[in-house]
Amino acid sequence: MYNALLKCGSAGRSLPVSTEPAIREGTVRRNIPADLIEDAYRHVYEAAIRTPLVRLNCEGPAEIYLKLECLQPIGSFKIRGAYNAVRLLPEEQRRRGVWTVSAGNAAQGVALATRRAGVTCKVLVIDTAPASKLDAARRLGAEIVKAPFDECWKAMADRTHPAMSGTFVHPFEDDEFIAGNASVGLEILEDLPEVECVTASFGGGGLSCGIAAAIKERAPRVKVFAAEPETAAPLARSFAAGSAQDFPDWKASWVDGCGGKSVFPRMWELAHHLLAGSIVSTLEEIRQALRILAERNHVIAEGAGACAVAAGLSGKSGVSKIVCVVSGGNIDLKKFAELMTSADRA
Repeated sequence: MYNALLKCGSAGRSLPVSTEPAIREGTVRRNIPADLIEDAYRHVYEAAIRTPLVRLNCEGPAEIYLKLECLQPIGSFKIRGAYNAVRLLPEEQRRRGVWTVSAGNAAQGVALATRRAGVTCKVLVIDTAPASKLDAARRLGAEIVKAPFDECWKAMADRTHPAMSGTFVHPFEDDEFIAGNASVGLEILEDLPEVECVTASFGGGGLSCGIAAAIKERAPRVKVFAAEPETAAPLARSFAAGSAQDFPDWKASWVDGCGGKSVFPRMWELAHHLLAGSIVSTLEEIRQALRILAERNHVIAEGAGACAVAAGLSGKSGVSKIVCVVSGGNIDLKKFAELMTSADRA
């Protein structure tokens, strides 16, 4: 499988891509305002950096590029949306303090944004979140409260939790957060105008939908695909059904930064018309993509970032100019070494 993956755009047994959903009549088409995206683009670099776009060093018919969001100050794209969301909060809401829910990366993004704003931050984190992510959030001043996945997922849906107080910053659903993430799409278009396809991981949908919102406004010919692991692929199920769905077979995995238990209805309002589909990869394919990134480009990625690369390598998104968004690099090094070793044995 490893040799097959190295032939870019021609790899093996990824699950079929879910595309062209039969959208149910009356489904709302939500949009992120273009002026909000442009405003975010002018301000995100007060906290984020413009990340490089580099060619993936592998053979094959596809020309694959890597958008290295793993090089952000917090090791993840989340700084973009978090900073923009906190920046736009009214002063009265800031003074009450801010809280969010996270698997680790949003915790760091909101913590950095609130520290810059001089306000307090509490984070309800999934109890399986990697220690490296939580330690980084604490260093940035966040107060961490752990809870099971289902409890955290419900808190995001309800926007409330008994252990939290202050102003809630949703880690993916709101326009302001998504607009910050959309700056990734604008950078891709500027750095590679001839891009034909983008793959980005889908956890809640804030990254992929943000990128697609920016790109559709300027270059509607470009397709944006979500990338999900086989253990958590509610978007693929939603595309197949034509409406927002739960994923009853959800399993926790080392690909912790993407793949939820459901697609939130408000995110489906964006995803169903902005995204070209969802490419689902096996954990083994994601692990092999992780290895390719390390061996060929000397990039350490987390599971979610490698998931987007696995989608690009699958051939399901096309075999021309593809940009894979390496969304983050916050992986415990012990786990990374374990994955590399198991790949050698496979």
